[in-house]
Amino acid sequence: MARRVHQPREDAEFDFILGMSRVPVLAYFVGTWPKAIEPCRAMDLVVDGIADEYTDRLTAVRADITRCPAATQRYGITGAASYVLLKEGEAVAHGTGPLTTAEAREFLDGHL
Repeated sequence: MARRVHQPREDAEFDFILGMSRVPVLAYFVGTWPKAIEPCRAMDLVVDGIADEYTDRLTAVRADITRCPAATQRYGITGAASYVLLKEGEAVAHGTGPLTTAEAREFLDGHL
């Protein structure tokens, strides 16, 4: 995982990243239980590339559901891999399941 994708260790750090971002935030939520590992790895690869491609227009955050339970609840995340696009801390779009790079571009271009 590249350094351009933030990985908060707790809710306070997640909130700090949101507060510091001057651009929309793509937060994707991952889990470490066996059925979540592969979909989350797929999202890691896609978001890593997207973070590089959209570097000036987007902040990417990889949030572990167990480490950021308040953020998980706040945005209605019910499973991994789920994602939400936030503008000024407010959810403007969301989805569940791993995306391809093309699907991620379409999602972002439709909401940025």
